[in-house]
Amino acid sequence: MVENMSNQTRTVIVTGASRGIGRATALRLADDFDLVALVARSEDALADCASMIEQSGSKALALTRDLRLPENAAAVVAAVAETTGRIDAVVNIAGAVPQANLMALSDDEWEDGLSMKFHGARRLALAAWPHLKLSNGALVFISGATAAVPSAALAAVSTVNAAISALAKAFADQGLIDGVRVNSVLPGAVMTGRRLAMIARYAAARSLSVEEALLHYSSEAGIARFGEPEEIAELIAFAVSPAAAWMTGTALRMDGGETRAI
Repeated sequence: MVENMSNQTRTVIVTGASRGIGRATALRLADDFDLVALVARSEDALADCASMIEQSGSKALALTRDLRLPENAAAVVAAVAETTGRIDAVVNIAGAVPQANLMALSDDEWEDGLSMKFHGARRLALAAWPHLKLSNGALVFISGATAAVPSAALAAVSTVNAAISALAKAFADQGLIDGVRVNSVLPGAVMTGRRLAMIARYAAARSLSVEEALLHYSSEAGIARFGEPEEIAELIAFAVSPAAAWMTGTALRMDGGETRAI
């Protein structure tokens, strides 16, 4: 635990930092911020990410919290504020949404999908907002390319992502008054552990090898290849950087050309 750092310590909060895009983003932002506050439910994976950041010469604050619980957003912000006295950026990535057909989704699965990715992100943004106002900071929400192309096969994913995109626009509107930049990032098919598990299910359902399934899936999506978490992390790093000082209310799509819409 990092304690009692100067209130000049530039600080970013990254949720979902234990794996995938969240982990890649936390590691990337360690280059740009004095302290990266890592938030996730997996204590061991979070500790590993924190260790990698510390080994690189940066500082990390690991906070094992479940953002589905309403009280934890304020607890995260309080812990960070107590440590550094400031928050310069928040990147909301946490939130796995059930991948099931519209007709098969239960009420509990809908609630689970909304509780972390939407409500968890909303609560954390609200809790951090006074600090972001003071620092003229940046807020990023991770939505997804499916927000623009809802489907029955990924009904909860596309619905929650669309809600996140709308939420980001609403915060951006308030940010024009309060001096906070707010943008959303919409990744496409990124090769994370979760994506690999989905490909494995796809392969099993079609009696394919994983390698064959990768080719089939990318062909059906109309993309040349899958994205990498580090590529999305670079886009997020730009969104919270001074280079994006005049960018707010923008949905940044990175999906290899999968979304064929304006």
